[in-house]
Amino acid sequence: MSVFELIMLVCFGAAWPFSIYKSYKTKNNSGKSLLFLAVILAGYMAGILHKIFYSYDKIIYAYILNALMVLVDIALYLKNRNQDEQPAIEDKSQDINSLSEGVIG
Repeated sequence: MSVFELIMLVCFGAAWPFSIYKSYKTKNNSGKSLLFLAVILAGYMAGILHKIFYSYDKIIYAYILNALMVLVDIALYLKNRNQDEQPAIEDKSQDINSLSEGVIG
């Protein structure tokens, strides 16, 4: 088991709860990228596979925990993306209604 690998995973993992909390509370994706989250998840998955096939030890649990937190952040990103699009659709329907009222009325 590498102490340095554990420190790296703990440091990276410490950021995810804050990111998840921000996504959950603000319901906003500002400053986030789905591509970035996917690349990070791919890195954690590669670490998990490496641990399974080449160097199995307890550090795998840190990789799994971090990957799960990234998956939660991705799920919130997708949920918030749908909510971000919803007001734009509602605004357009209100614009159309006001235009039709002006033409008809």
